[in-house]
Amino acid sequence: MKSRFAPSPTGYLHIGGARTALFAWLWARKNKSSFVLRIEDTDRERSTKESVNAILDGLEWIGLDYDEGPIYQSDRFGRYNEVIHELLSNSQAYYCDCSKERLESMRESQIANKEKPKYDGCCREKSLKSGVIRFRNPDKGSVTFRDFVKGEVSIENSELDDLIISRSDGTPTYNLTVVVDDHDMQIDCVIRGDDHINNTPKQINLYEALDWNIPKFAHVPMILGSDGSRLSKRHGALNLLSYRDEGFLPDALLNYLVRLGWSNGDQEIFSIDEMIELFELKNINNSPASFNQEKLEWLNQSYIKSLPSTHLVEHLGWHLEKLNINLEDGPDIYVVVDFLKERSKSLVDMAQSCVMFYQDFEDFDEAQAHKIFKSKTKEVLQDLESRLSEINDWNANNIHFVIESICESRSIGFGKVGQPLRLALSGDGKSGSIDKSAQFVGKKRTLSRLNMALSWINSQNN
Repeated sequence: MKSRFAPSPTGYLHIGGARTALFAWLWARKNKSSFVLRIEDTDRERSTKESVNAILDGLEWIGLDYDEGPIYQSDRFGRYNEVIHELLSNSQAYYCDCSKERLESMRESQIANKEKPKYDGCCREKSLKSGVIRFRNPDKGSVTFRDFVKGEVSIENSELDDLIISRSDGTPTYNLTVVVDDHDMQIDCVIRGDDHINNTPKQINLYEALDWNIPKFAHVPMILGSDGSRLSKRHGALNLLSYRDEGFLPDALLNYLVRLGWSNGDQEIFSIDEMIELFELKNINNSPASFNQEKLEWLNQSYIKSLPSTHLVEHLGWHLEKLNINLEDGPDIYVVVDFLKERSKSLVDMAQSCVMFYQDFEDFDEAQAHKIFKSKTKEVLQDLESRLSEINDWNANNIHFVIESICESRSIGFGKVGQPLRLALSGDGKSGSIDKSAQFVGKKRTLSRLNMALSWINSQNN
């Protein structure tokens, strides 16, 4: 048994495509079968290498591994021509030389007469030897199939067109190639977006004409924006890798995608193993799902809090590299991540919070410095520098004891010491627990930054 994901490389892999890939992948894993990746690149003008790479990189990042592929349709033109020749030989296909002008005029006339626009069969019996090649669709009867999501679907053959299966330049069309590929690759279940459901009866007639087994079908409803309109960039229909760039974990995105139109009771958070165990095509909702950015962000934060630091570090590495952070120039990253995970909304947040532990800065935030580094703060910072320099065992407990002792000896609140120390350590006043932050900054850097803060105050008073 096999399922497949068959994107066209005419753009990036987006949320809708990733969800289709996930459902097909889950079906394959659930049934202990193979998941095939097929790149439908017969549109030579619009298909690009960049789009192919975006699809491959996106699937790799999100963790949807394939057992076969990538298989490129552009490598299979010989096979498509073989099938087209068979259909021509059996009079199940024919050449058509109708001009574009004639087809447009025919269509306009049909619409004016409130008829369904479709080819009128003008060239069916002409025995032409050139032009486009059309499939001779049955005139009578109907096509009926049971869809896992839509239920029973039925359409009269009289409603269907003699579809073009080969263009005038000899290149095969989608409806032909997808049937040949799904047959040759032994695909048992075709899982795809419901924008393809109108193609399915045409494809079933092709299967029957070629005397091939017909796969099962599951047409997944589209994803809408939060306002009910078609999903666009402003809703989140971005390149899948842009979610990586924004600091989302693939685990969180997969969890979010599986819940876009599929459910298992009221459960919200699923491990991959749970998804595989519980996934059933019949539980896909027949109605469109709505994309909710806030829900995705909530899931992402939940995963950051709950996943082991080893897993987080694996995905954080890409963001640290973007910030030119050298992990050898600071504390153990696993301990740092354990410290930051409770207060990080994304991996971007976490990476930016790491900067102060591994990199020095040249200037303080101007507004914060003028607000906090007052003349009267100088003595507190001098006291901190003096007492912290005496610590032999540099840890959060000993640092905290020094801060409290200064507060007590000067009869001032914790904030009067903590605020200037926080700004001195971070440069912008943003950090978590001040004693832990100082521990990770390290003794040498902490003392250096306190001296830098004192120099800033002195410069303002001269």
